[in-house]
Amino acid sequence: MTMTIAYLTDVEGRWDKLASFLDGNPHVSIADDVLRLTDGVTFVFGGDAIDRGPHARRIVSLLLAAKRSYGERMILLAGNRDINKLRLVTELGGQPHRRAPAGLSRPELLRWTFINTMGAKTAFDHRVTELAETGHPATDDAVVDSYLADLAPGGELRAYLEACQLGFRTADTLFVHGGVTAENFLLTPAVCENRWITQYSSADNTDDWLVALERFYRDEMSAFAAGTRPDAVIAYQSQGPDKLNQQSVVYARPTDEEGNPQLPPADIVERLRDDGLRRLVVGHTPSGDCPAILRDGDFELVLADNSYGRIERGSQIAIDTATHVRAITQLDDGAQLSVAFTVAASDAMLGLRDRESGQLVKARLERGDYLLFRGLPKYQVEQITASGEALAARSLVVAR
Repeated sequence: MTMTIAYLTDVEGRWDKLASFLDGNPHVSIADDVLRLTDGVTFVFGGDAIDRGPHARRIVSLLLAAKRSYGERMILLAGNRDINKLRLVTELGGQPHRRAPAGLSRPELLRWTFINTMGAKTAFDHRVTELAETGHPATDDAVVDSYLADLAPGGELRAYLEACQLGFRTADTLFVHGGVTAENFLLTPAVCENRWITQYSSADNTDDWLVALERFYRDEMSAFAAGTRPDAVIAYQSQGPDKLNQQSVVYARPTDEEGNPQLPPADIVERLRDDGLRRLVVGHTPSGDCPAILRDGDFELVLADNSYGRIERGSQIAIDTATHVRAITQLDDGAQLSVAFTVAASDAMLGLRDRESGQLVKARLERGDYLLFRGLPKYQVEQITASGEALAARSLVVAR
């Protein structure tokens, strides 16, 4: 029997995204706040469970319980929004971020930290809402205490992070939160005694690389459990001064500066092929309101981040011998259309880019034509449609 992978990523504390992913999903369902996997299904959650919605604790609890129930059939990838919370134990415990203003109270410091160093300007207020909705005190101090409790021994966010991993491979598909780049492929941080990254070690192949990444992550979580701040994994998932960190599979972004999706370099794709991989699935980087498919021959990249789109829903992705996508998209004219397709080798246009306009043939609409996508300056996007006949007259090239 062929195994099916159900995939969801970047719900970021929003239950509505999880609900839309589950709505009519034949592979994953929910009853009484318990996830149920259909026989033969493995569920991969791609990371970033928290921050931008008022149900962070509820989502973490749900995913963690599923992991405990289903074991290797429930895969949790650590996202940057998840990992960076490890900082809070020391930063709220008397060692604030080096840029934090002096004299802040604990709630003021937590608000400052979210806004200025975690890209989570609404996280504090969302936690107030969640505490109130669940019958807990919702004072500012209670918010601080709740995060520290989540990360303390026995806390669910701590247990969730301990259950996470940095990458996952099954058959010909590789999953990471951020991306695979020339700067990170086969490279794993080597940690010195003071827990800083001083260099990177190189693996011979993808499978050895995943083993090394797992060892690195486990060592960092063990350090955290022993009361040491895990600075290496905190640095590994952090953005640099240019808002990039292409050395990290957690934070790498497979797009240009205007958000246009790009395949890994041709030599990286060839090495992945040599290791038996034909598909790379990532989240993390916004790329519109439905998943983007990019292809180079028999290799495909699936970008499935669910944040900052015109419609923020949890798109449905399933992978067996092919990739199946269901989502909703909103065009430039305001029309909302259903996306529903299976990636097929016979579809010669899907996943390519128009050489002249720069538009990506991103997805196939349920009605049969194609969604074209282009990133624009200042975080704007273009989303229009084109028929297969119209695209046949264009010069379509591999999107890198």
